[in-house]
Amino acid sequence: MKWLRDLGLGIRFAAAGGREGWARTALTAVGVGLGVALLLAASSVPHLLEQRAVRDEARREVAASRNAEVPRTDSTVLRSGATTEYRGREVEGYLMRAEGRRPVLPPGVGHFPAPGKMVVSPALKELLGSPEGHLLKQRLPYGISGTIADEGLSSPRELHFYVGSGTLTPAGGGHRLAGYGGGTPDDPLPPVLVLLVLVICVVLLVPVAIFIATAVRFGGERRDRRLAALRLVGADIRSTRLIAAGEALFGSFLGLLAGAAFFLVGRGFVGHVEVWGHSAFPSDLTPTPWLTALVAVAVPLSAVVVTLAAMRSVAVEPLGVVRGSRNRRRRLWWRLLLPVLGLAVLWRADRADEFTPVDPYPVAGGAVLVLSGLALLLPWLVEACVGRLGRGPLPWQLAVRALQLNSGAASRAVSGITVAVAGAVALQMLFAAVGDDFDRMTGQDPSRAQFTTSSERVTGDAATRTIKEFRATRGVRAVIGTVEVYVTRPGKYEGDIRPTTSLTVGDCATLREIARIGSCEEGDAFVVHPRNDKDMSAWMDRTARKGKEVDVSASAEPGGVKSRRWTLPADARTVVSRPDPMGEDHWGIMATAGAVGPGTLPGATVQAQIRVDESVPDVSEYVRNTAARIDPAMRVSSLRSVERDRQYASVQTGLRVGATLTLLLIAASMLVSQLEQMRERRRLLSVLVAFGTRRATLGWSVLWQTAVPVLIGLAVAVAGGLGLGAVMVRLVAKRVTDWWLFLPMVGAGAALILLVTLVSLPLLWRLMRPDGLRTE
Repeated sequence: MKWLRDLGLGIRFAAAGGREGWARTALTAVGVGLGVALLLAASSVPHLLEQRAVRDEARREVAASRNAEVPRTDSTVLRSGATTEYRGREVEGYLMRAEGRRPVLPPGVGHFPAPGKMVVSPALKELLGSPEGHLLKQRLPYGISGTIADEGLSSPRELHFYVGSGTLTPAGGGHRLAGYGGGTPDDPLPPVLVLLVLVICVVLLVPVAIFIATAVRFGGERRDRRLAALRLVGADIRSTRLIAAGEALFGSFLGLLAGAAFFLVGRGFVGHVEVWGHSAFPSDLTPTPWLTALVAVAVPLSAVVVTLAAMRSVAVEPLGVVRGSRNRRRRLWWRLLLPVLGLAVLWRADRADEFTPVDPYPVAGGAVLVLSGLALLLPWLVEACVGRLGRGPLPWQLAVRALQLNSGAASRAVSGITVAVAGAVALQMLFAAVGDDFDRMTGQDPSRAQFTTSSERVTGDAATRTIKEFRATRGVRAVIGTVEVYVTRPGKYEGDIRPTTSLTVGDCATLREIARIGSCEEGDAFVVHPRNDKDMSAWMDRTARKGKEVDVSASAEPGGVKSRRWTLPADARTVVSRPDPMGEDHWGIMATAGAVGPGTLPGATVQAQIRVDESVPDVSEYVRNTAARIDPAMRVSSLRSVERDRQYASVQTGLRVGATLTLLLIAASMLVSQLEQMRERRRLLSVLVAFGTRRATLGWSVLWQTAVPVLIGLAVAVAGGLGLGAVMVRLVAKRVTDWWLFLPMVGAGAALILLVTLVSLPLLWRLMRPDGLRTE
C-alpha cells in the first residue's frame, strides 16, 4: 500500500538523516520519553495501591482478636501499642510478650524479639544510627535484634518496630492477639472525594498528553529541505505529509523505548526517594497491562495524527517550505467549541452529594474538553496579541518580530504549563469549597495546652511522679496533671445501679483549669457539678455527700490491693465544671493533695495536659521522651482545634505527589522545547552576532520571546481555570469561597518558566558563534 510505503520512507529518512536529523529525532525521543515515563508511572498506581493494601491487611490482627475474648494458647501474644511521632513523622510500633513457645510472628519478622530487644524497619534502623535520630534513640533504647522484611512494611521508608517485653500483662494494657491477616476493608470514598480524584487525574495527565503532542512536532531545517527535494523529484503533497508523519512516528517509537528506559531506571531508585512523606517499593511500580498497551498504541498514533494535522498549514513546494502564511489567520470558532462544549457537559452532569454516586464519564470528559480547548485557544490568542504589539527597545523588537513570523512554536512550548495552571486553579477552588465538610471542630484549645498523655499502667505513687517528671521536662511551661479514680457510695443504696462518680486529685492551678473553683488552698476539696445538667448533678450528689464516706475502688484490684474509705470534708464547696484544653467537662469530687494523698488511691490513673514553649527546638520530642521513659506504652497526642478527615487528607497527599512529578515533567519538557527552538534559530543568531549584535541584546530578546507567550498563557489559564472551577464547585452544590486562589498558581508557573529560561542561557551563549554560519 502506498501510504505504508510513504510512512516507511519517512522512518528511513529519520534513521539516516545524519547528525542534524538524529539531533532532532533525539529531542523528540527525549520529550516523548519523559511523557511516556510519567504515563507508565501513573498506570502503576492501581497495582501500587493494591499491593500496599495487601501488606497492610496482612499485618493487622485477625478479626477474632478484635471482636471476642481470646483464650491463652501456646501461640498467643500480648500486645500493646507504642506508636509515637518524631519530627512530624509517625513511628508505628508495638510492645509484645509471647505467652507460649510458638508465638505468632508479624509478617516480615523472622524471630520473636526477646525482652529488651526490638525488630525494626530498615529506615528506622538507619534513622536510629544517624545523628538526626539521637532523640528518638533515647525514646527507643532497646537493642536491635533484626530488621523487618519488605512483606511486613507498607513502604520502604516506613518507620516501624516491634519491642519484646517481659512484664506486659492484660491488666497493664496488654491485648491478647491470636494471629495476623484479618484486616477489614476500608470505607469507600464519599462521592465528593471520588469527584476530586477524577479531576486530579485529568489535571495531572492532560498536560502530559499535550507535551507528547508538542514533542512530536519538533521540526528541523534539514527535514524542510528534504521535503522540498522530494517535491522536486515528483512526490505529491499527500506523500510528503505521510513521509513527515513517518519521521514523527520513528521519533515516537524511540520515545516509547526512552520512556520505558527512564521508567525502569527511575523505578530502581524509587525505594530511596521520599515525596511528601511517601515512598514505594520498586516491585509495586508495575504498570497495569491494559494501560501499558493503551500507551504503546496511543503515543505513535497521536504522533501520526498530530503531524498530519500540522502539515495541513505547511506549503511544501519544490523550492522550499512555507509555514503558515500571514495572510491566513487562525480560525477562532472551532477553538472555542471545545471549552464551551466541555463546560456544557459539566453543567449538565448530575450533582454529587453525600449519597449520590458520581458518573465519571461526563466529569472526566468535560474536564478534558475544557483543558484541551485552552491549549488549542492559546496559539490563536498569542498570534492575535503579538500582531498588535508595537515599538520598543531593540531586544523587544527582535522578540516581537520573531513571534509575529512564527508564534506557533512559542505557543506550543507554554501550552503544557498553561493547562497545568488552569487545572491547578480549578482544583484549588474545588478543594476550598469542600474542605470545610471534611474538617471537624474538636473543641480542643491548643493555646492552653499542646499535648495530652494517658496511661493505664501508671498508677498510685507513680502517677504523682509522672506529673513531676513532665514539669521537669525541658521546654514545658505548665502541666495540668490529675490523678483519677472512681468512687462509689458505700452501704445500701436504692435501685439497680450503685451511685458512682470520680475523684480527681491535683494542685490548685490544675483544678482551676477544669473547674470554676475560685479561691483554693492546699487541703481544699470540691463537689463539681456539670454545666446545665440537673439530672447528672442529682445523681452525682448521691455519692458525693459532704461529711460522708465514699468507697475508693469498691472491688479488689487485680494486684491484690483492697479498696479504702475516704471522707469527703463537710466544708467542701459546690462549684461548676469548666472545659479543659481537650474541650471535655470533668465533674465529681475534686481535691488537692492535702485533702487526699494521690499515692494512697488504689487503681488510680494519671492524665496530663502539657503546655510547652514552642520556641524551644524539638520540645515535642522531649515531651515524648519523658512519656516513653515513664511508660513505653503511654499515649501522647497533640491538641488540634480542627481535625481533617483521613480520606480527604489522603487525597490531598496524592495530589501533592502527582503535582510534584507533573511539575518536574513540565520543567523538563519546557527545557527540551527551549533547546529545540534555540537549535532551530542557531543560524539566525549567528548571523546577528556576525553583524555586531550584542549578546546581551540577544539574551533579552530570548527572554521577551518567552515571556510574552507565558503572560498570555497565564491569562488564559486563569480565565479557563476560574471557569472550570466554578462549574466544578456547582457540581458539589457549593459556592465559590475565594476568587483569588489563582495568584499562587500563577506565581509558581511564572517562576518555573523563568527558571527554565535561565537554565537555557548557557546554550544560547554557545550558539552565538560565527561558526554557526557554516553549512554543507
